[in-house]
Amino acid sequence: MTVISIQSQVVHGHVGNSAAVFPLQAQGIEVAAVPTTLLSNHPLYPSLRGQVLGADLVRDLLVGAEERGLVDSCKILISGYLGSEEIGVVVMDFVQRAKSRNPSLLYLCDPVMGDHDLGFFVDAGLRVLLCEGLIPWADIITPNHFELAHLAGAALDTREAVIAAARRLGPSTVVVTGVQGEGVPVGLIQTLAVEPRTAWAVSTPKLACRPAGTGDLFTALFAAGLVKGLSTGAALSQAVSGIYSVLEETERRGAYEMALIASAERMLHPEPLFEPVQIPFNAGIR
Repeated sequence: MTVISIQSQVVHGHVGNSAAVFPLQAQGIEVAAVPTTLLSNHPLYPSLRGQVLGADLVRDLLVGAEERGLVDSCKILISGYLGSEEIGVVVMDFVQRAKSRNPSLLYLCDPVMGDHDLGFFVDAGLRVLLCEGLIPWADIITPNHFELAHLAGAALDTREAVIAAARRLGPSTVVVTGVQGEGVPVGLIQTLAVEPRTAWAVSTPKLACRPAGTGDLFTALFAAGLVKGLSTGAALSQAVSGIYSVLEETERRGAYEMALIASAERMLHPEPLFEPVQIPFNAGIR
């Protein structure tokens, strides 16, 4: 077992584990997918069936994963959309146990809270738990620009401010998606990987399509790169290039959901490959 992924699951579409599992498995990576929801689709459709799972059920599933020895062989533990504060507490407890049992395990927290278009879509209690309970245990976090601004308590209108805020948060690697503002050329969007002594930026053209689940897919692709031994910059490049290929195909088809399966080959072997650019260390220093 290489990756444990704790996040939502849907019947239709590609969000949460329904976006993350396939690209990991397609690269030969074993995945233990632990659901936090079982829903018909993501909430932006006119109707929604299913439910957020009970915290006791999620706890039982995670205990079962421990009993099968999955933590011992896990390289990266991912958490994404948690669904409720109660599930967040369960996941926090599991992360602590997992890191105690397997000190080499990396915890990647995708602090799913909202975005610029929708605002917040988790309640205040879960936001506090992410900030105070889960992120302090994380080796890597993957917020979008909106989520990082909330974590930092500031607007972050420039790329320099984004880098400075990322360095103040604490995790060894902070990957920020959807970065725009002063310092990012007009017509482009950047993804930044910020570490204590270096930072990387990958720029892509902005696309018009905005399907749900892009952050979940990005996090999975980035984790896959790390599992395969890529450097932070190389993993960033592969993940950004892969998701750009998916979004290009999604836009070409005029699809509402990500064209994940149709673009699988391009996602796994993206062309063009958007190269990472190293940012001088003093950028973002305050």
